[in-house]
Order: sequence, then structure tokens, then C-alpha cells
Amino acid sequence: MKELITKFAAANPGEYITDQDSNLDKQVINIINGIVGVLGLAAVIIIILGGVQYMTSTGDAGKVKKAKDTILYGIIGLVVCVLAFAIVNFVILNIIG
Repeated sequence: MKELITKFAAANPGEYITDQDSNLDKQVINIINGIVGVLGLAAVIIIILGGVQYMTSTGDAGKVKKAKDTILYGIIGLVVCVLAFAIVNFVILNIIG
């Protein structure tokens, strides 16, 4: 298990493990990278939707506030996603290393 965690912590996002590693290692790393990618994509889509709402608000104060909140929540989601991935990798690397 320690070997699996070490390989996971050392892997870069988007980088695949070599053939000499077990299938479990590949699957775990690919699943984590896939989840981070999907969450990041969702956050970017939310930011874009907030921008479209802002542009089409036609000066209505309620719509402008809703659009700004949507953009803010998208940015917060993106930051949380990136920080969570970085913190998990940092903690695993320092615990194992």
C-alpha cells in the first residue's frame, strides 16, 4: 500500500504510469486525475455561464447580482478543486517520504 501511495503522490496530473506498474496503480491515478479534470471543467463552465448571465442582464440589479454570485462561486469551486488536489499530493508525499 505504501508503494501505491508513493507512486500516486509522485505522479503529475495528466501523466500516466509506465507499463511496469500494476493496473491498480494506473486505475487509481487515472480516476483521481479524471475527477480533478471534470471538476475543473465544471467550474470553468459555471464561470462562463455567469459571464453570459452578466452580459444579458440588461442592467437589472437582481440579474447582475445573480450573475456576479455565479462567477464568484465558479471561481471558488475552481480554487478549492486545485488546492484540494495539491494538498492531498503534498500530504501523501510528505507522509510517505
